[in-house]
Amino acid sequence: MTSEPEKINITVEFSGGLELLFSNQHHHKVTIPSHQQKTDEKSNTTQGPRTTIRDLVTYLCDEVMKDPRRDLFVLDGTVRPGILVLINDTDWELEGEDAYEIKEGDAVLFVSTLHGG
Repeated sequence: MTSEPEKINITVEFSGGLELLFSNQHHHKVTIPSHQQKTDEKSNTTQGPRTTIRDLVTYLCDEVMKDPRRDLFVLDGTVRPGILVLINDTDWELEGEDAYEIKEGDAVLFVSTLHGG
């Protein structure tokens, strides 16, 4: 039995030069599934775990990022060092980093702290 997952709406912002990787847009409204889908041996799709920041980063790279330089945003499957991540104005290190479970209305800000010179 396949069921459509519930969707949640969040705001994603990029700053410090990261917006260049995302069509030069600072602000994005994103609608994502509230839970990941999983399929068992009988080809039944069921609701999996809640969507996390890790899932959001994958979604952003696959669906929102138009620039081919993915490695400027992601390294080894997570946000690259030198990028500050704020979840609802709180450092993601206080929220569980990429394991944070995204909720309706969350605001996620990615800020590059790396500067050329």
